[in-house]
Amino acid sequence: MTERRFLRRAWVDLGRPADELDLVDPLPVPALPSRLSTAALAAESVAAASLAGAVASVAGTDRPAPRVRLSGPRIAAAVSSERSFRLDGESPDVWAPMSGFFRARDGWVRTHGNYPHHAAALRRALGLGADATADDLAAVLARTDAADASQRVTAAGGLCVVVAPEQPSVDAALAATPLVEVRRLGDAAPRAPLPGAADAPLAGVRVLDLTRVIAGPVCTRTLALLGADVLRIDSPRLPEPEWQHLDSGAGKRSALVDAGTAEGRARLERLLADADVLVTGYRPEAIAGLGLAADDVAARHPGIVVVQLAAWGFGAADRARRGFDSIVQAASGIGCIEGGERPEALPAQVLDHATGYLLAATAVTILERQRADGGSWSVHGSLRRTAAELLRSPRAADPSPPETLTAEARALQEVEFADPPRVRTVLPAVAFDGLPDAWPSAPHAWGSDAPEWAR
Repeated sequence: MTERRFLRRAWVDLGRPADELDLVDPLPVPALPSRLSTAALAAESVAAASLAGAVASVAGTDRPAPRVRLSGPRIAAAVSSERSFRLDGESPDVWAPMSGFFRARDGWVRTHGNYPHHAAALRRALGLGADATADDLAAVLARTDAADASQRVTAAGGLCVVVAPEQPSVDAALAATPLVEVRRLGDAAPRAPLPGAADAPLAGVRVLDLTRVIAGPVCTRTLALLGADVLRIDSPRLPEPEWQHLDSGAGKRSALVDAGTAEGRARLERLLADADVLVTGYRPEAIAGLGLAADDVAARHPGIVVVQLAAWGFGAADRARRGFDSIVQAASGIGCIEGGERPEALPAQVLDHATGYLLAATAVTILERQRADGGSWSVHGSLRRTAAELLRSPRAADPSPPETLTAEARALQEVEFADPPRVRTVLPAVAFDGLPDAWPSAPHAWGSDAPEWAR
């Protein structure tokens, strides 16, 4: 069983009644071998989203809230979903050749080149040609100081960080702030009450999803599981790897809108006019440039809940920084802790997944609060803040879990959607009595829907 350190902290930060925690059955320890408390963070973030949904499922009724009962294998599979994913029977290439740990002249760096434009920036910054291989990259980095490589790649718009030791003073300062920050932006009338339905506690809620990769899509996929109408919007100029989009797309629709045009911005405004929640996952500076910062959106659409995710945070020094889970792990000290002679990553991209579930729990909480007290609301979460909580958690000298997730056990946590494209992915980890143990719909192909609300 986990000690519920993360779950208790989340509940305190949200100002929720402590006795709600009694609704959660003893939590399993998912098979996620790590020196840090990776298994506990995964289980307890899923528990937070589950518990928030369970309480919301009886909103406005006199029924007791249902119990939360979670599965360790289901959680382990969910936070490592890329290992289960199949597209027409084929496994994806999760990491591009230009992504990974590389030895520099004076240490190690971690790069991220999964997106073509990031890989191009990486090659350009280091003087490599368009046909350069990972071996070519390794050779250049081996002759370059880590800090110099990082500065050059970052300036070119790519991602390369120095693999650094942990910074206890930084983590302590971050831990003094909420896991997820909530702020009331202004007055607004309460919106229509939640339905108080166990099978769809967020039925009638409209969520505009401007996220990609993992944390944001996990948050919005969870809201869809709870019954919300989730419409994901992407720019036609930023294609998403097909497998990545589908892996976290269950329950949602997918449309394309170019927010860089007047027509696209007008379309987004029409969608926002009828949205209850906006979730963004791009750099805060980029979001603000589109007029989608929380204060701006709330001024135009009172009563909305704006959920914003960032890799590093929302301060002036972090607003423009690019980042992904793997990059934050390497720069925050996690890679050094998990490794030996060379740095290593966690057994799953748990910063992404945990932050996604924590944001979903917060969004549900604030939707309830808005229905009771009104107001426009802002929710902020970051991968770096989640990393600080993990780094301050108990550690184990032996990273072995009490059990391993076998191939047979993983297969039991998966579901296949037969309609083209044929997709195999994980079942929901979020669960409570009465919530269906299935996604509400298959993932939709990127950009295959109209940019309008379903109902």
